[in-house]
Amino acid sequence: MRILLGITGGIAAYKAANLIRAFSEQGHSVQALPTQNALRFIGKATLEALSGAAIDNDMYQDVHEVRHVELGANADLIVVAPATANFLAKLANGIADDLLMNAILASTSEIYVCPAMHTEMWQNPATQANVATLRSRGIKVMEPASGRLTGTDTGPGRLPETEEIVSFVMGKKPLSGMTVTVTAGGTREPIDQVRYIGNSSSGRMGIAIATAYRDAGASVRLVACNIELPMPAGIEVIRASSVADLEQTMDKPCDIMVMAAAVSDFRIDKPFEGKLPRGEARTMSLIPTKDLIADFAANNPATFCVAFALTEDGADVEAISKLKLVNKNVSAVAGNNISSLGSEISEITLV
Repeated sequence: MRILLGITGGIAAYKAANLIRAFSEQGHSVQALPTQNALRFIGKATLEALSGAAIDNDMYQDVHEVRHVELGANADLIVVAPATANFLAKLANGIADDLLMNAILASTSEIYVCPAMHTEMWQNPATQANVATLRSRGIKVMEPASGRLTGTDTGPGRLPETEEIVSFVMGKKPLSGMTVTVTAGGTREPIDQVRYIGNSSSGRMGIAIATAYRDAGASVRLVACNIELPMPAGIEVIRASSVADLEQTMDKPCDIMVMAAAVSDFRIDKPFEGKLPRGEARTMSLIPTKDLIADFAANNPATFCVAFALTEDGADVEAISKLKLVNKNVSAVAGNNISSLGSEISEITLV
């Protein structure tokens, strides 16, 4: 998930460093966007090093790139921590006088705000009215913690701890508490110790599905079959090669099973030991492999199982998918055609 982390000018801005690390360790991509006043409390170099992304908060730099729209559009969600009383007032009234405010107003993403200020400022009727306005618009405003503040005073207004903020932002996702297994890539059945029967599945779709489940709050296992693409963070990755390997790694209960891997339909009856000489003609017998998703669905009736149907270009994808839905006794079938193999953008028919 792509997170735009707004940081405003309060003493608690130094805690943004831990927040960047916490989100990153969960596999999210973080773009820090501090206000000019925030950089009085925490250095740009620190934020760039932890996020791995350059920071330029000058609204009038590279104007032709329309950066405020780009930042807002690229964010899956926006978190502002710490959020000062000044920021709350500006957001409640739509005052866009810096890059952060412009990016927020240009975005349609969910917004999470974590206020931090002195107790009297937090309890001031003006601040409370601004908070009520933001909440009425669907913006999630976290209650500040109570404790030691700047100086000798204590009370409500302290920025909550990193773990509490992460829980506030991530803890109420629609699939929180659910376990999901996604298979991806293509299996390989050995002909000899060098050659194999395989397919051209890149695993890109399965990775994207696994990432989406992760971002929805699920605990995800990704069974990667011969995939060379980078693996997403925040996901348990198990490697598999053959159909037998895949079957073994799938043998674990889960709430949702998505069979996005392209599984070999046949295997060699007796793979050759060593390397088969090029000059030796051989007749090889093919044996059908197991229908892994059908077997899994039969043995795990409580699991929501999603199968895939790869069809020839021009075939009736919906009709073929409906037939597989019945034959495999699964919960859903995603149908696509051969031209989608290896593509970064695919169109599927879900039945």
